[in-house]
Amino acid sequence: MANQSAKKTTATAAKTGAKPAAKKTVATKTEKTVSVKNVLFVTTEAVPFASTGGMGEVCSALPAALNESKKVNARVMLPLYEEVANRYKDEMTFVCNITVSLSWRNQYCGLFKLERDGVTYYFVDNEYYFKRPNLYGYYDDAERFAFLSKAALELVPHLDFKPDVIQSNDHLTALVPIYYATEYKNKKGYVGIKNVFTIHNINYQGVYPLIIAGDVFGIADENLSVVEHNGSINLAKGAIVTSDMITTMSPQYAREIRLPEYSGGLDGVLIENRNKLFGILNGIDEHAYDPKTCDSLFYNYDVDTLDDKVKNKLELQRMLHLPESAETPLVCMVARMVAFKGYDLLRKSINKVGPEGNILDTNIQLVILGQGDADIEGYMSHVQKMYDRRVRAIITYNPDLAKKILAAADICLVPSRTEPCGLTQMSACRFGTVPIVRATGGLIDSIRDCDKFDDGNGFVFEEYDSDVMDTTITRAVSKLYYHKDEWRALQKRCMACDFSWKNAANKYAELYNKL
Repeated sequence: MANQSAKKTTATAAKTGAKPAAKKTVATKTEKTVSVKNVLFVTTEAVPFASTGGMGEVCSALPAALNESKKVNARVMLPLYEEVANRYKDEMTFVCNITVSLSWRNQYCGLFKLERDGVTYYFVDNEYYFKRPNLYGYYDDAERFAFLSKAALELVPHLDFKPDVIQSNDHLTALVPIYYATEYKNKKGYVGIKNVFTIHNINYQGVYPLIIAGDVFGIADENLSVVEHNGSINLAKGAIVTSDMITTMSPQYAREIRLPEYSGGLDGVLIENRNKLFGILNGIDEHAYDPKTCDSLFYNYDVDTLDDKVKNKLELQRMLHLPESAETPLVCMVARMVAFKGYDLLRKSINKVGPEGNILDTNIQLVILGQGDADIEGYMSHVQKMYDRRVRAIITYNPDLAKKILAAADICLVPSRTEPCGLTQMSACRFGTVPIVRATGGLIDSIRDCDKFDDGNGFVFEEYDSDVMDTTITRAVSKLYYHKDEWRALQKRCMACDFSWKNAANKYAELYNKL
């Protein structure tokens, strides 16, 4: 029948002088209309192998979500640190070993791999550089991660897939696009590879004296202009100008870092390269922060059993030796103890004097979890002694305890001066804990003020000011304490927010296909 129909159409066209209709190309179920991109993430951190914060979560969760989408074949390469080797070496498969040249050095480089959660991880082995108890903090960190960047490119021909895209992460692997542009782009087996540079935090730029360019990094004199900025080496600047695309952790952060007050001095470079700068809001592992199944919680609950959330609050108060009270608003702050996270605002709030008192003279309890600057740690420990029945400052990094606190609290305070994305406010929403955030970076991209929008999922303050923050805390507490039904509806809106990595993965897949 199909052939007869085609003949009739042709005959009719011949009689009328019309041209036969063009055949339409229809993709069948077995055809792929969009090619699957091979993407290699080069990073210094990836959960669960090695992580000190958000970058480690991104560099495991995003590749997993990309692979699950079937739109991208993503793999990850990172150092074989001492702790990783001790814990996971038995699960790894040896791939190869080569020699990597870095300036005047010729160094052994081994490659191992393992699969986890649908992602292939490659581990770069060199005991001289990576068999150490910590990830960072050594006098030769610049050389260590220059070796990693050079090794990543040297290992490309030895991988069991060829990357279409190499995605480097922050200044420690910023040399990947720099080396590619200056040494590899015209070499056989490397032609056509695209480079994406992801900025997790623009304040970390990899700034070094120009004098070490050749000796440490192996950068030839004719290529010094690529990395030179304000009389120094700036690896982030070099990656920005040599990459095909630059991404940040949120759309707002991509806009903010083009402003002098946020850019760390790179606003001019970013403005010049703005056409290849894109912001994509991070996601979170929704299973890890699911109050119905999370193993860290005292009691599991969901949107229909929020009364059990209160049980977590009482248990945390008991564990921390705070007065047990379901009615007392419990405010938490789970953040690295560095100034830009808003600890300076909190300090000003606590130090206020006058007839109205300070924020801790109100009817709240405050639980702080984090570590970082010694001065902030010492101050928060002092505040706990001053307000023993209201404050607990826990100086540590403990993901299990963080989940306990986020699930138990009523309000989560995220008053950052700058925030590339922020995961805490998203995690808090999953637990039905209402966030208070400052309007910056990913915080404003993920939280909408409930007094301004019907679908609001938190409280937002604009000005980086302790008085404004205190007013916002008071505004949130008044809703919590006096309007229970309204608060319960707000909690449910928080828990209904979709912060899954699926959204980010789809947007990254779209970007890769533009390269």
